[in-house]
Amino acid sequence: MPHYLDDAQRQDVLRLRASFTGRTQWPTWLLLIGVYVVWPTMLLLSPRLGVWPTTVLMIPLIVLWMSLQHELLHGHPTRHLWLNKCLGYAPFAIWYPYTLYRDTHMQHHRDEDLTHPGLDPESRYLSQSHWRQSGRVMRLLRWLDKTPPGRLVFGVPLALGSLLVDESRRLLRGQLQAWLMWATHGFFLVLMFAFIERYSALSSLHYVLMISVPALAISMVRSYYEHRPSEQPQRRTVINEASWPWRWLFLNLNLHLVHHDLPGLAWYHIPVVYRARREQWLARNGGFLVSGYAELFRRHSVNPIDSPQHPYV
Repeated sequence: MPHYLDDAQRQDVLRLRASFTGRTQWPTWLLLIGVYVVWPTMLLLSPRLGVWPTTVLMIPLIVLWMSLQHELLHGHPTRHLWLNKCLGYAPFAIWYPYTLYRDTHMQHHRDEDLTHPGLDPESRYLSQSHWRQSGRVMRLLRWLDKTPPGRLVFGVPLALGSLLVDESRRLLRGQLQAWLMWATHGFFLVLMFAFIERYSALSSLHYVLMISVPALAISMVRSYYEHRPSEQPQRRTVINEASWPWRWLFLNLNLHLVHHDLPGLAWYHIPVVYRARREQWLARNGGFLVSGYAELFRRHSVNPIDSPQHPYV
């Protein structure tokens, strides 16, 4: 447990972990079972529901699935990494193999490297040298990515372009782990697409373009302003007091500082810990507070929230 927590905070966390919910982790189990039941059921019912009603229902389900994968790689609902990997390996969201997401996200949790390009794999900032080497089109896209509408439209192409470049390099270097990971991921994707084509009213291409891409775009609303550059690592991570639909879709990751300080804390305990010591959390991150995602859209749909260039790198 982090050394900077006071005794009262430590007791709060220990009490939650020792509770029936903390020991059994039944909320996470319930969500996992729900996704594994609802995903095929909606596809099987899609000939009756219709293509577009099914699409509208599937998008938030995939957003929720990505949030669940995040819980799994942080040790929930079991402490067995191999079992969590099995539970989260289904490629419902398509783009990121579970193993790749796990490894890069654990690297992202080195708070001393947060936001630093080249060190934080989830950073959306560019170093000064990388910015100077970027063409006009890429610079424009990076500025647009600093607005919420721009993140929705251009966030996915930028992220997938970066993924393609990075993973192509690993494959071309002949890294066995990368080849095995992508071969396994591809195998399960083929099985999933075969199920979609055979048993649903959707095509695989429709699933990719109209369900997976929008779901990934919505998930990027969460990461739009989770971190900012700061000389003090604890001041780089936001507290976003979002409304309930977003909290459920993102499994309370909007209270992002609490998650970074206590990465082993389950999603359903994060609000309890935050509400019990709200002023202490806000003092810790220097008042880095957002009152909800609507505020970000209202204030920064035209004006970028900050520069794509990292100020210290």
